[in-house]
Amino acid sequence: MSHDIFFKKAKFLLSAPDIRHLPEDKGIEVAFVGRSNAGKSSALNALTQQRSLARTSKTPGRTQLINVFTLDEQRRLIDLPGYGFAQVPLEVKEKWQAALSEYLQERDSLSGLVLLMDIRHPLKDLDRQMIEWSVYNNLPVLVLLTKADKLKRGPMNNTLFAVRKELKAYEDLVEVHAYSSTKDIGRDTLMEKLIQWYQVEDPQEQNEKS
Repeated sequence: MSHDIFFKKAKFLLSAPDIRHLPEDKGIEVAFVGRSNAGKSSALNALTQQRSLARTSKTPGRTQLINVFTLDEQRRLIDLPGYGFAQVPLEVKEKWQAALSEYLQERDSLSGLVLLMDIRHPLKDLDRQMIEWSVYNNLPVLVLLTKADKLKRGPMNNTLFAVRKELKAYEDLVEVHAYSSTKDIGRDTLMEKLIQWYQVEDPQEQNEKS
């Protein structure tokens, strides 16, 4: 697609323990969030076509922090701490959950949320809370049912339709799609939504104006 090059420009900027260590709160940010084993890092790497932009280790590392990737001077990708699964001390878990909550509540440049859920285990309690919080705050959400390649087409579609039905009351703000980083399922949909949130002009339109 024509916007591939935009996401390929992604560069790691910094890891922050809280919002006070983040870049100035201006421009547009889109945040990726989900359970610790939902496939956030894989999705970010597939989106940017960079194998090691985000770490994919199964043990907690930088994912304890708010990771910032720049796309250009005004647009950033945010990888938020995973929740729920990680085997870490309670004190550590509470600390990074506090950082996650603070970012979501206070970051003015946050323009959209990509919520990743394993298609085999969708809509856990914390996922539901994230969706309800986002809707309450009028923040658009793209739900990606990750690891869709783990299911055959029939069960995959059944789960997709079931999740869409359950979230139908929120359809003005919440979209749900199947996604697989390894099979390239849903990547175009993800890019199109991010381009919309980032307010990026089509390259062809830019050429026509110049």
